[in-house]
Amino acid sequence: MAQLTIHVNGRPYSVGCEDGQEAHLLEIARLFDRQVRQVSQEVGQLGETRLFLMGALLLADELSDLKLRLAHNQSELARLQNEQTRVEIRAIKAIDAAAERIEKLAAG
Repeated sequence: MAQLTIHVNGRPYSVGCEDGQEAHLLEIARLFDRQVRQVSQEVGQLGETRLFLMGALLLADELSDLKLRLAHNQSELARLQNEQTRVEIRAIKAIDAAAERIEKLAAG
C-alpha cells in the first residue's frame, strides 16, 4: 500500500492508497482541495470539520447532477438506437419490396 501526503486547505494529510492509484488519489485530493478552498472563500473559515463537510456536500451534489444527466443521456441514446433500428427495418422492407417489383418486371 502506498502512502501519500495530500494537502487540503493548506494542511497536509497522510493517506494510503492501493499501489498504482497514487496519481488518481492526488487528482481527487486536488479536486477536493479546490472545493474546500472555494467554500472557505465564500463563507469564511467554518472550522475544519464543517468546511470539509460543506466541500463534500457540494461535490456530492455535483456528482448527483452528473448521474442524473448520465441517466438521461443513456435513456436518450437507447431511444435513438431503437429509432435507428426501426428506420433500418423500414429501409430493408422497402428495398425488398423494390427488388420484388424489379424481379417481376424483369420476368414479365
